[in-house]
Amino acid sequence: MIQIQHTVVDDSFFSSATLSKEQQMVFQTLVKEKQMYSYESKQQLQFELVVRERILQTSVELAKSAARFTIFQFSKCNERYWQRNRLGGFELKKGVAPSAAINDIFINSQLYAFECATAIVIIFYKAVLDTIKQEIFDKLFDDLLLYDWHVDKDLNITTKKGDDYIPGDCLYFKNPDVDPSMPQWQGENTIYLGNGLYYGHGIGIKSKEEVIAALNKRRKPAAKKSAYLLAQTTRIDFRYLSTFVRSIGQPQLSVERSKMGIGSIGSSTFLYR
Repeated sequence: MIQIQHTVVDDSFFSSATLSKEQQMVFQTLVKEKQMYSYESKQQLQFELVVRERILQTSVELAKSAARFTIFQFSKCNERYWQRNRLGGFELKKGVAPSAAINDIFINSQLYAFECATAIVIIFYKAVLDTIKQEIFDKLFDDLLLYDWHVDKDLNITTKKGDDYIPGDCLYFKNPDVDPSMPQWQGENTIYLGNGLYYGHGIGIKSKEEVIAALNKRRKPAAKKSAYLLAQTTRIDFRYLSTFVRSIGQPQLSVERSKMGIGSIGSSTFLYR
Protein backbone atom coordinates (compact mmCIF):
# COMPACT_ATOMS: atom_id res chain seq x y z
CA MET A 1 0.00 0.00 0.00
CA ILE A 2 1.03 3.58 -0.62
CA GLN A 3 0.28 6.43 1.73
CA ILE A 4 0.92 10.10 1.02
CA GLN A 5 0.49 12.35 4.04
CA HIS A 6 -1.72 9.79 5.78
CA THR A 7 -3.94 9.27 2.72
CA VAL A 8 -3.89 5.86 1.03
CA VAL A 9 -3.73 6.06 -2.76
CA ASP A 10 -4.88 3.44 -5.25
CA ASP A 11 -3.72 2.40 -8.71
CA SER A 12 -5.63 5.27 -10.34
CA PHE A 13 -3.39 7.87 -8.65
CA PHE A 14 -1.34 8.35 -11.83
CA SER A 15 -2.79 8.50 -15.32
CA SER A 16 -1.49 5.88 -17.75
CA ALA A 17 0.37 8.57 -19.71
CA THR A 18 2.20 9.92 -16.66
CA LEU A 19 4.47 6.95 -15.97
CA SER A 20 6.78 4.91 -18.17
CA LYS A 21 6.30 1.16 -18.41
CA GLU A 22 8.90 0.44 -15.73
CA GLN A 23 7.62 3.16 -13.42
CA GLN A 24 4.09 1.80 -13.76
CA MET A 25 5.33 -1.71 -12.87
CA VAL A 26 7.04 -0.39 -9.73
CA PHE A 27 4.03 1.71 -8.76
CA GLN A 28 1.60 -1.19 -9.16
CA THR A 29 3.85 -3.43 -7.06
CA LEU A 30 3.96 -0.83 -4.29
CA VAL A 31 0.16 -0.39 -4.40
CA LYS A 32 -0.44 -4.14 -4.12
CA GLU A 33 2.03 -4.69 -1.25
CA LYS A 34 0.56 -5.49 2.16
CA GLN A 35 3.22 -3.36 3.82
CA MET A 36 2.58 0.38 3.94
CA TYR A 37 4.97 2.64 2.03
CA SER A 38 4.66 6.23 3.23
CA TYR A 39 5.67 9.41 1.40
CA GLU A 40 5.56 13.08 2.28
CA SER A 41 4.50 14.14 -1.22
CA LYS A 42 3.64 12.96 -4.70
CA GLN A 43 7.02 14.24 -5.88
CA GLN A 44 8.83 12.08 -3.34
CA LEU A 45 7.04 9.01 -4.66
CA GLN A 46 7.80 10.02 -8.24
CA PHE A 47 11.48 10.38 -7.38
CA GLU A 48 11.60 6.80 -6.10
CA LEU A 49 9.80 5.53 -9.20
CA VAL A 50 12.34 7.25 -11.46
CA VAL A 51 15.38 6.01 -9.50
CA ARG A 52 14.02 2.46 -9.40
CA GLU A 53 13.44 2.64 -13.15
CA ARG A 54 17.05 3.69 -13.63
CA ILE A 55 18.19 0.82 -11.41
CA LEU A 56 16.39 -1.59 -13.74
CA GLN A 57 17.75 0.03 -16.88
CA THR A 58 21.29 0.25 -15.50
CA SER A 59 21.18 -3.44 -14.55
CA VAL A 60 20.38 -4.30 -18.16
CA GLU A 61 23.16 -1.99 -19.37
CA LEU A 62 25.67 -3.70 -17.08
CA ALA A 63 24.43 -7.14 -18.16
CA LYS A 64 25.07 -6.17 -21.79
CA SER A 65 28.46 -4.60 -21.05
CA ALA A 66 31.92 -6.13 -21.29
CA ALA A 67 32.56 -5.82 -17.55
CA ARG A 68 33.58 -9.23 -16.22
CA PHE A 69 32.88 -11.09 -13.01
CA THR A 70 35.88 -11.94 -10.86
CA ILE A 71 36.96 -12.16 -7.23
CA PHE A 72 38.64 -9.22 -5.45
CA GLN A 73 42.09 -10.72 -5.98
CA PHE A 74 41.77 -10.31 -9.75
CA SER A 75 39.63 -7.17 -9.96
CA LYS A 76 40.44 -4.60 -12.64
CA CYS A 77 39.59 -0.95 -13.28
CA ASN A 78 40.45 1.93 -15.57
CA GLU A 79 43.48 3.49 -13.86
CA ARG A 80 42.71 6.86 -15.42
CA TYR A 81 39.85 7.22 -12.94
CA TRP A 82 40.49 4.69 -10.19
CA GLN A 83 43.34 3.43 -8.03
CA ARG A 84 43.06 -0.28 -7.32
CA ASN A 85 43.94 -0.87 -3.65
CA ARG A 86 45.55 -3.94 -2.07
CA LEU A 87 42.13 -5.42 -1.23
CA GLY A 88 40.92 -5.24 -4.80
CA GLY A 89 38.72 -2.20 -4.29
CA PHE A 90 38.62 0.88 -6.52
CA GLU A 91 39.51 4.23 -4.93
CA LEU A 92 38.61 7.42 -6.77
CA LYS A 93 41.74 9.23 -7.94
CA LYS A 94 42.37 12.78 -6.77
CA GLY A 95 41.05 15.38 -9.18
CA VAL A 96 38.60 12.97 -10.81
CA ALA A 97 34.90 13.77 -10.75
CA PRO A 98 32.88 10.92 -9.19
CA SER A 99 30.30 11.19 -11.98
CA ALA A 100 32.98 10.74 -14.67
CA ALA A 101 34.43 7.70 -12.88
CA ILE A 102 31.04 5.99 -12.52
CA ASN A 103 30.10 6.73 -16.13
CA ASP A 104 33.43 5.30 -17.32
CA ILE A 105 32.48 1.87 -15.99
CA PHE A 106 29.78 1.79 -18.65
CA ILE A 107 31.74 3.60 -21.37
CA ASN A 108 34.91 1.49 -21.05
CA SER A 109 33.40 -1.60 -19.47
CA GLN A 110 36.01 -3.87 -21.06
CA LEU A 111 38.57 -2.42 -18.63
CA TYR A 112 36.64 -3.55 -15.54
CA ALA A 113 36.22 -6.76 -13.57
CA PHE A 114 34.58 -7.05 -10.14
CA GLU A 115 32.33 -9.27 -8.03
CA CYS A 116 28.56 -9.16 -7.51
CA ALA A 117 28.29 -6.91 -4.43
CA THR A 118 30.40 -4.21 -6.08
CA ALA A 119 28.23 -4.53 -9.18
CA ILE A 120 25.10 -3.76 -7.14
CA VAL A 121 26.72 -0.69 -5.58
CA ILE A 122 27.80 0.53 -9.04
CA ILE A 123 24.22 0.15 -10.28
CA PHE A 124 22.88 2.15 -7.35
CA TYR A 125 25.40 4.96 -7.85
CA LYS A 126 24.72 5.12 -11.59
CA ALA A 127 20.94 5.21 -11.09
CA VAL A 128 21.27 8.12 -8.66
CA LEU A 129 23.70 9.92 -10.96
CA ASP A 130 21.22 9.69 -13.83
CA THR A 131 18.45 11.15 -11.67
CA ILE A 132 20.00 14.09 -9.80
CA LYS A 133 22.20 16.88 -11.16
CA GLN A 134 25.82 15.94 -11.82
CA GLU A 135 27.23 18.69 -9.61
CA ILE A 136 25.11 17.51 -6.68
CA PHE A 137 26.24 13.91 -7.23
CA ASP A 138 29.89 15.00 -7.29
CA LYS A 139 29.50 16.86 -3.99
CA LEU A 140 27.67 14.01 -2.27
CA PHE A 141 30.05 11.28 -3.36
CA ASP A 142 33.42 13.02 -3.60
CA ASP A 143 35.34 10.22 -1.88
CA LEU A 144 34.14 7.12 -3.72
CA LEU A 145 35.38 3.65 -2.87
CA LEU A 146 34.01 0.69 -4.77
CA TYR A 147 34.68 -2.35 -2.63
CA ASP A 148 32.08 -4.92 -1.62
CA TRP A 149 29.36 -3.16 0.45
CA HIS A 150 31.55 -0.20 1.48
CA VAL A 151 29.46 2.77 0.34
CA ASP A 152 29.20 6.49 0.96
CA LYS A 153 26.93 7.40 3.86
CA ASP A 154 24.81 9.56 1.56
CA LEU A 155 23.73 6.48 -0.39
CA ASN A 156 22.58 5.00 2.94
CA ILE A 157 22.08 1.41 1.85
CA THR A 158 20.06 -0.62 4.35
CA THR A 159 19.04 -4.26 4.52
CA LYS A 160 15.90 -5.44 6.29
CA LYS A 161 14.02 -8.69 6.65
CA GLY A 162 10.86 -9.23 4.65
CA ASP A 163 9.58 -10.53 1.34
CA ASP A 164 8.11 -7.27 0.06
CA TYR A 165 10.21 -7.43 -3.09
CA ILE A 166 9.93 -4.28 -5.21
CA PRO A 167 11.54 -3.97 -8.68
CA GLY A 168 14.83 -2.18 -8.13
CA ASP A 169 15.57 -3.92 -4.82
CA CYS A 170 18.74 -5.90 -4.26
CA LEU A 171 17.83 -9.47 -3.29
CA TYR A 172 20.22 -12.16 -2.12
CA PHE A 173 20.31 -15.83 -3.09
CA LYS A 174 22.15 -17.90 -0.46
CA ASN A 175 24.06 -21.08 -1.32
CA PRO A 176 24.58 -22.85 2.05
CA ASP A 177 26.34 -25.91 0.62
CA VAL A 178 28.78 -24.01 -1.58
CA ASP A 179 31.89 -25.80 -2.78
CA PRO A 180 34.70 -24.61 -0.43
CA SER A 181 36.97 -24.21 -3.43
CA MET A 182 34.57 -21.60 -4.86
CA PRO A 183 33.65 -19.34 -1.91
CA GLN A 184 32.69 -16.55 -4.30
CA TRP A 185 29.56 -18.57 -5.06
CA GLN A 186 28.31 -18.75 -1.46
CA GLY A 187 25.55 -16.49 -2.68
CA GLU A 188 24.52 -14.07 -5.40
CA ASN A 189 23.51 -10.45 -5.02
CA THR A 190 20.87 -9.61 -7.61
CA ILE A 191 18.66 -6.74 -8.71
CA TYR A 192 15.02 -7.74 -8.92
CA LEU A 193 13.85 -6.61 -12.36
CA GLY A 194 10.19 -7.50 -11.90
CA ASN A 195 8.23 -10.02 -13.96
CA GLY A 196 10.10 -12.86 -12.26
CA LEU A 197 13.54 -11.83 -13.51
CA TYR A 198 16.77 -11.05 -11.64
CA TYR A 199 20.13 -9.64 -12.69
CA GLY A 200 23.24 -11.01 -11.00
CA HIS A 201 26.75 -10.04 -12.10
CA GLY A 202 28.42 -13.23 -13.25
CA ILE A 203 25.11 -15.04 -13.79
CA GLY A 204 23.23 -12.61 -16.01
CA ILE A 205 19.50 -12.00 -16.28
CA LYS A 206 17.70 -15.10 -15.09
CA SER A 207 14.53 -16.34 -13.47
CA LYS A 208 14.55 -17.30 -9.79
CA GLU A 209 14.77 -20.98 -10.74
CA GLU A 210 17.69 -20.32 -13.10
CA VAL A 211 19.65 -18.36 -10.47
CA ILE A 212 19.15 -21.18 -7.97
CA ALA A 213 20.17 -23.78 -10.58
CA ALA A 214 23.35 -21.83 -11.36
CA LEU A 215 24.30 -21.71 -7.67
CA ASN A 216 23.45 -25.36 -7.15
CA LYS A 217 26.03 -26.27 -9.78
CA ARG A 218 28.64 -24.74 -7.48
CA ARG A 219 27.89 -26.81 -4.38
CA LYS A 220 30.18 -29.25 -2.62
CA PRO A 221 29.99 -32.96 -3.54
CA ALA A 222 26.95 -34.75 -2.09
CA ALA A 223 25.38 -31.43 -1.14
CA LYS A 224 21.87 -31.70 0.23
CA LYS A 225 20.84 -28.07 0.70
CA SER A 226 19.64 -26.11 -2.29
CA ALA A 227 20.37 -22.45 -2.82
CA TYR A 228 17.41 -20.23 -2.01
CA LEU A 229 16.18 -16.63 -2.06
CA LEU A 230 16.52 -14.92 1.31
CA ALA A 231 13.52 -13.04 2.71
CA GLN A 232 15.32 -9.70 2.85
CA THR A 233 15.65 -6.54 0.80
CA THR A 234 18.54 -4.12 0.33
CA ARG A 235 17.73 -0.57 -0.74
CA ILE A 236 19.14 2.92 -0.98
CA ASP A 237 17.51 5.75 0.95
CA PHE A 238 15.15 7.15 -1.69
CA ARG A 239 13.53 9.62 0.71
CA TYR A 240 16.84 11.13 1.82
CA LEU A 241 18.20 11.41 -1.73
CA SER A 242 14.99 13.05 -2.94
CA THR A 243 15.75 16.06 -0.73
CA PHE A 244 18.68 16.96 -2.94
CA VAL A 245 16.43 17.10 -5.97
CA ARG A 246 13.94 19.34 -4.24
CA SER A 247 16.73 21.62 -3.04
CA ILE A 248 17.65 22.53 -6.61
CA GLY A 249 14.15 22.88 -8.01
CA GLN A 250 11.66 20.53 -9.58
CA PRO A 251 13.17 17.17 -10.53
CA GLN A 252 13.38 15.89 -14.07
CA LEU A 253 10.88 13.14 -13.40
CA SER A 254 10.13 12.18 -16.95
CA VAL A 255 13.18 10.27 -18.11
CA GLU A 256 13.38 8.82 -21.60
CA ARG A 257 10.78 6.10 -21.89
CA SER A 258 12.56 2.80 -21.82
CA LYS A 259 12.51 0.47 -24.79
CA MET A 260 13.40 -2.45 -22.56
CA GLY A 261 11.43 -5.57 -23.41
CA ILE A 262 11.43 -9.26 -22.58
CA GLY A 263 12.22 -12.04 -25.00
CA SER A 264 13.28 -15.67 -25.00
CA ILE A 265 15.35 -18.14 -26.95
CA GLY A 266 14.66 -21.71 -25.97
CA SER A 267 14.72 -21.88 -22.18
CA SER A 268 16.71 -18.67 -21.74
CA THR A 269 14.98 -15.42 -20.84
CA PHE A 270 16.50 -12.05 -21.57
CA LEU A 271 15.71 -8.33 -21.68
CA TYR A 272 16.34 -6.21 -24.71
CA ARG A 273 16.16 -2.53 -25.58
